Amino acid sequence: MQSNNRILEDAARLAEGAMGTAVAMKREVEAMVRGQLERVLAGMDLVRRDEFEAAREMAANARAEQEVLAERVAALEAALAASTAPAPKPKRRKPAAG
Repeated sequence: MQSNNRILEDAARLAEGAMGTAVAMKREVEAMVRGQLERVLAGMDLVRRDEFEAAREMAANARAEQEVLAERVAALEAALAASTAPAPKPKRRKPAAG
């Protein structure tokens, strides 16, 4: 009876050690994969999400400002064209035949 308990205790310790080793190996593999992936991504020169969002917002703001400026230029061109339009020439009368 005592020997059965001893065998079971040894088996439990062995299983516990194996599980600890498996967990440690899992962490080590994850760290290696993470490091390798970070090196690959760093070599690809990718942009982070927050940087992309900031650039997209700046582009949208620039586009909106460009549209406002285009409307202002069109209005100024129309005003300039109206103020510099030549006055209509007076019509000449034909001399009366006589």
